Amino acid sequence: MKILFLTLLLTLTFGGVTIIEAKTQKIVKIQINQQKKVTGTKFTVKFLEMVEDSRCPTGTNCVWAGNAKIKVQVTKNGKAPKILELNSNGPETAAFEGHTFKLTALTPHPATNIRINRNGYVATIRITSKPGR
Repeated sequence: MKILFLTLLLTLTFGGVTIIEAKTQKIVKIQINQQKKVTGTKFTVKFLEMVEDSRCPTGTNCVWAGNAKIKVQVTKNGKAPKILELNSNGPETAAFEGHTFKLTALTPHPATNIRINRNGYVATIRITSKPGR
């Protein structure tokens, strides 16, 4: 009986232990043709190009939400840079050096009868580290 009780007690005590590894996230806002060092990381991000902006204009009804695609260059500690394509709708993340990069916002948003200055785009990118990095 004592052995059964001790086994049950040990199972309840150690059987439910779960190890949780936290992911860290950083947000960077960057204007097209600009470069920024991401605070608290060893990354530098440069917004290279607005590849596509087919997002549904404000004030209209669209069958499809559309997509915005940008190119960014990411560098870590002087290593060879990598060019990533980030989409607002589609493959939304890209990986580099154990981190994922996701386009979370792109302004300005298209509107009917308004031309957007290609040099006025600002991208918000979330950088998430994988556990153990």
